[in-house]
Amino acid sequence: MCTLEKRGRVFVLTLAGDDEHHLNPTLIDDIRAALRRVRDGSTPGSALVTIAEGKFFSNGFDLNWAKAAGAGFQDRLEHMVSKFDQIVADLISLPMPTVAAVTGHAAAAGFMLALSHDYVYMRKDRGVLYMSELNIGLPFPDYFMALMRSKIGGLKARRDVVLRAAKIKAAEAVEMGIIDAAHDSSGETVDAAMRQAEELAGRKWSGEVYASIRKAMFAEVSELLGLVEKKTATASRL
Repeated sequence: MCTLEKRGRVFVLTLAGDDEHHLNPTLIDDIRAALRRVRDGSTPGSALVTIAEGKFFSNGFDLNWAKAAGAGFQDRLEHMVSKFDQIVADLISLPMPTVAAVTGHAAAAGFMLALSHDYVYMRKDRGVLYMSELNIGLPFPDYFMALMRSKIGGLKARRDVVLRAAKIKAAEAVEMGIIDAAHDSSGETVDAAMRQAEELAGRKWSGEVYASIRKAMFAEVSELLGLVEKKTATASRL
């Protein structure tokens, strides 16, 4: 489950309950409902911080729920994949700055949840970023790859994430350009994320303009998610 509160100008979305915060259909629906409330309550001068309780930020899709269906495993997995892309779309189109405070492990879809925010802060003393798909024999959804191409700038960094299944700690993630900053503890990470969100909210930008620029900046994943019209190539007149 998740909770939503507002601290001054900042909405705080907290993943609570299940320690691993598996992204099953129930949690996905809860997060989307919270993001709708954020969108409905947005004004110039708003921002969002997403945090999580416990050892994990999110351990990705709920594969145990999918396996419980037996022969229906693939159908359940595809159902989660198709539902989760709506969260990515919600965050990329959200009319305000967003910050993820990653205070525990963020794996697979949980890693993608963090990357869907504008800024990512992470604690140094515990937690890794990890795309587990290669190790468990699952391909990447197309929007996962588009998101990583948009958000992880270095080819070597992307290679290590997707083709080495590297478990990346906070300090290394800063060096690789994957996250913005690393902090000494969970509390310091959340505090830094809140300060960043307050500073951004204080700019009082137009949320509509902010979201429009973000979608243009990450055009490939925005096109895949149906947030912008796909550009068509025009034939040369030469």
